[in-house]
Amino acid sequence: MSWTDDRVEALKKMWGEGKSASQIAKELGGVTRNAVIGKVHRLGLSNRTTSAKAAAPEKEAPKPKAKAKEAAESKAAAPAPAAEAPKPAPEKTLPIPRPKPIITAGQPLPPQPSQSEISAEQLASMQEIEKKARKLTLMQLTERTCKWPIGDPATEEFWFCGHPCQTGKPYCETHVAVAFQPMSSRRDRRSASR
Repeated sequence: MSWTDDRVEALKKMWGEGKSASQIAKELGGVTRNAVIGKVHRLGLSNRTTSAKAAAPEKEAPKPKAKAKEAAESKAAAPAPAAEAPKPAPEKTLPIPRPKPIITAGQPLPPQPSQSEISAEQLASMQEIEKKARKLTLMQLTERTCKWPIGDPATEEFWFCGHPCQTGKPYCETHVAVAFQPMSSRRDRRSASR
């Protein structure tokens, strides 16, 4: 369907008469309501809420004598004052979603393995290996380097271990022993600490 000059003129006429886009689409045939709305928008036809007020003929202002006469008649025939029309309910607004907080310096870190979960040997081994850590940044990590984080990520004193990884694991031998503990040994340590 193409917008011929005749169809555009018919659209303008019906739009000016106050017909809805659905009614115009039905009368024109072969066109959807959305196509009518789009064409009205592209043609720059005015919004009818303002044009309908402008198109409606204004009532002539009553003459002063007639005004006084009407006021006297309305006072005599006026019933008790009517209750005010109910005010429309205010529009409900949806709450604005708040962004999730970003971890900054000074906030607590995620829980680390506690001293009771790590054996004394593992703790000593971890401290020793961290002293000898290569102190790599995130950009320096490769698939062959240990990715165990050391320090607070919100400070400059943060790095990754960097020692050679165990085959198929993301950490070095020492950090694998801490990260991948069998369930039975963890249970045994917990029950012993109670």
